[in-house]
Parts: sequence; structure tokens; C-alpha cells
Amino acid sequence: QALAAEPAQAACVPQAGASVTEWPSPWQVRLRALGIGTEDSGYVNTVPGSGLSYSNPVTPELDISYFFTDNIATELILATAHVDIAGQGAISGLGQIGEVWVLPPTLTLQYHFTDFGAFKPYVGAGVNYTIFYNQNAGSADALKIKNTFGTALQVGFDYMVDQHWGLNFDVKKLFLKPSFDVTVNSAKLTGKAKLDPWLIGAGVTYRF
Repeated sequence: QALAAEPAQAACVPQAGASVTEWPSPWQVRLRALGIGTEDSGYVNTVPGSGLSYSNPVTPELDISYFFTDNIATELILATAHVDIAGQGAISGLGQIGEVWVLPPTLTLQYHFTDFGAFKPYVGAGVNYTIFYNQNAGSADALKIKNTFGTALQVGFDYMVDQHWGLNFDVKKLFLKPSFDVTVNSAKLTGKAKLDPWLIGAGVTYRF
């Protein structure tokens, strides 16, 4: 009886060199260094020839992705940055009008190409809701930039070093034109800031 049981017991033990299929987790995170390049465009209503310019900060960015299939994923993009706002053209004499912190959480739907081995390019499109907080006036008496919705396009790639770790490069274009209220020399004015920033990031990917 003991001899008869040995083959059955041995069959339960994986043989040396046998491969075990491990399905990847649908969750993925990325940590990037993000450069923000805004378009220096905008205006103050009722002031002909007025213009606006913005600083171009670098900030950390955290992304969380969920894969519905090998090809289809959704990604939530989280980052915040400090931006200075200055006058141009007819209002260039105002110098720095104010400063603000920008939080533009963005959700994209992505298509990932899977036919290139470790090189995994993707494209995406989505929406964002940009929050402007900690707003401070500079040469202006008061400044209030209004939170707004925008759209986003995205292209990038991962190069996977192993099953979990990879390197990432990503470019996003946000279409973002918030309205604002500003008070200068006790005169209350309105306008629009045409930010439309490019977001260029590079960092690491981890697939759970």
C-alpha cells in the first residue's frame, strides 16, 4: 500500500523546470517627474492688447491605472503645481499679477499595444477637472481663477524591465481655458487664461 501511494504523492509536486502561469494584476502605478509647459495666452476683458504669461514648473506626478483587458485601461493622473501669472502686452507693467496652485486630476481611457515585447506604447483621451487653490494676488488687488473642466489627449510608452518594473515616458496635452476675476486699482475686471498646457513626464512603472 505504501509503494502504491508514492506515485500519486509525487504527481502533486511540480517538476523542476516546470513553468507556472501567473496572471498579472489589473492594477498599475507610475511615479513620474512632470514638466508643465503652458501656452502664454489669455486676456483681460475691456483691455485691448492685454496678455498673460505663466511659469513652467516641474513637479512629481502619481498615476493609478486599472486594466480591463490587456489592451484597454483607465488611468487617473494626480499632480499639483505652483504657477506664477504675469501681465503681457498692454498690462506688462503690472509684472506678476498673482500666483496659484493648480490641481488638475485627469481621467483617461487608454489603448495599449501589446505586440512589441517589452516595449508597450499606448494612446489615450479623457477629461479633467482643474482646481485652483491657495490663490494670492501680486500687483493686483485681488485674483480669483475659477475651477473648470477640460479635455486631455495622451501618448506614451512603458519599457518593462521585468514582470513588475518598467520605465515610462508620457506626453499629455490638456485643453484648459479657465475664466478669472481680477481687481486692479479698485477696478473689477474679468478675463480668460488660455493655459492649454503640455505635460511631459518620465519615471518608473510598477505592475502589481
